[in-house]
Amino acid sequence: MNPQDEPGHPHRIAVKASGLLAEFNRAGFLTAADVHVATRVGVLGKEVDEAVLLALALTVRSVRHGSVVLDLATAAETISPDDEDEGEEAPEPAQPLNWPEPGEWARRCAASALIGGPLRMTGSQLWLARYWEQEQTVAAELLLRAAERPDDLDENVLRAGLQRLFPETQYADQQLAAAVCALSRVSVLAGGPGTGKTTTVSRLLALVREQHPEYRIALAAPTGKAAARLHEAVRSSTADLPLEDQARLNEELTATTMHRLLGWRPDARSRFHHDKHNRLPFEVVIVDESSMVSLTLMARLLEALRPGTRLILIGDPDQLASVEAGAVLGDLVDRARLNHRTEDFAAVLQRVLPQSLTSNTQPDSPTARFRNGVSTLLATRRFAAGGDIAALAAAIRDGEADRAVDVLYSASDAVDFVELADDTRPGPEQLEPIRAEVRAGAAQVMAAAAAGDGVAALAGLEQHRLLCTHRRGPRGVQLWSDLAAGWIFEDHPVVPRSDGRYAGEPLLVTTNDYESGLYNGDTGVVVSTQDGSLTAVFGRGGDPIPVPLARLGAVRPLYAMTVHRSQGSQFDRVSVLLPAAASSLCTRETLYTAVTRARQHVRVVGSVEALRTAILRPAARATGLRQRLSG
Repeated sequence: MNPQDEPGHPHRIAVKASGLLAEFNRAGFLTAADVHVATRVGVLGKEVDEAVLLALALTVRSVRHGSVVLDLATAAETISPDDEDEGEEAPEPAQPLNWPEPGEWARRCAASALIGGPLRMTGSQLWLARYWEQEQTVAAELLLRAAERPDDLDENVLRAGLQRLFPETQYADQQLAAAVCALSRVSVLAGGPGTGKTTTVSRLLALVREQHPEYRIALAAPTGKAAARLHEAVRSSTADLPLEDQARLNEELTATTMHRLLGWRPDARSRFHHDKHNRLPFEVVIVDESSMVSLTLMARLLEALRPGTRLILIGDPDQLASVEAGAVLGDLVDRARLNHRTEDFAAVLQRVLPQSLTSNTQPDSPTARFRNGVSTLLATRRFAAGGDIAALAAAIRDGEADRAVDVLYSASDAVDFVELADDTRPGPEQLEPIRAEVRAGAAQVMAAAAAGDGVAALAGLEQHRLLCTHRRGPRGVQLWSDLAAGWIFEDHPVVPRSDGRYAGEPLLVTTNDYESGLYNGDTGVVVSTQDGSLTAVFGRGGDPIPVPLARLGAVRPLYAMTVHRSQGSQFDRVSVLLPAAASSLCTRETLYTAVTRARQHVRVVGSVEALRTAILRPAARATGLRQRLSG
């Protein structure tokens, strides 16, 4: 049999591989790319020990899966075959794999000439050199900034401002968070959807500008979509401020992507115009959706900040981490790793806040809202009190599978569950509610696009979103996009132009295009113009952004999208296709992120087994940042 025709993942077979690399490749633990990288580095480094080459390949694989470090001592128990791309269960090895004995494996790796070159090692842990250095940079910068408390704010003025902007007791958590951020060189504002993070930020900016009208402020997010939402949210919450505070923020606070903030360079993939030799010209930098920020991007941002700049990281640590390697926000929030070394920090907080902080600052208190520079907002305000979406999200976040199942089976107007066995294709009964959602949203999009109404077309696009975890396979974006397109074309037959475009076509940008100002994850619609031609419009806060079709870069039709791509977005209604329980993407963070994209209604489609598995299986990302922040 030709190796390319073998079952499992035939396109991933490294035909010329041998030894342990070939064994782990054919079992689905390594892709051909992993094997080729290890083989090439081994040749360059004159390393022939197959156990060392296996460790190198598995370290490359770990980065591909989002982890920064590989622990040889636990690799055999924690690494499973790949299934991300196909949405199908990876093949089981025909016989037990020959995992090297951990102690001997670590000794052979430690003796390799690759250590100190492309690899770094501590104990039984291995890093690629690039990520080792980036972790060192991030940890050193964060600890240095956390150790110094800024002294540019008058405490009496700050105390009066906190009382003015947070007058009601139900906003005490936001008041505390704003005080922590104002009095810190680097801080984290964490919380789930609807907990008031953006409201807190707008009031924080008013507090800072009250004493320093000249301070320059940057608002940024990892994606264009998230930046647009941050811009709109800050603008909306600023409108609720007292007039004197609105006047302090009367300039247009425009959010941008982190890549544009740092200054994209066409000649470098991970280097920017702003770096340690050319610092960013801001006194305050706020980064929203920080859970999506990779280790690499965080390292570049920290290098580019002036020593005196305030950095506020905003995000939900329970969401999916970055597509790239690292889980910086999760590492910071876990046990509140941002340690303020100034002994009087709690005392200063006590002076500027009217209420006692004793119950909120105990480091071991499970209800603590502030610990070591990390503030967590707990009260959900987006959904109605006791709303079922909020209840479902909380149950998933807390790992309470029974409570989540009860909520989904409650016959609520806000949530419902379409039960579908993992190995079963959906029948008409399971498809009908999703089909109805897709058709209803498409009707508005198509009508508005034909009339040239870009605002209404984009609003229709946000009515409902079909979310998948995999790109391909029975629960993947490719299959469900085809289904959704078929349903739409039944109601709205179209005759595409020669380039394949038609009025009402939904679009998803798949790569950053700095020349046109479009970014990975941006969504838009093709609409008619007054002269009968077509153009694309994209939502970015405010009026739609028109982009001529000839200037479109990498885009694809948007009928379904992955949960990862949906981060930073909100939709009225969401349908979530659960993966099979055996999938490595069936995790708590995936389900939580998908559910919290919905404002009004969420539908979960899948098996009870997959639902329970996801809730009880937190995603595992191995990093060394937590240990570095602990000293």
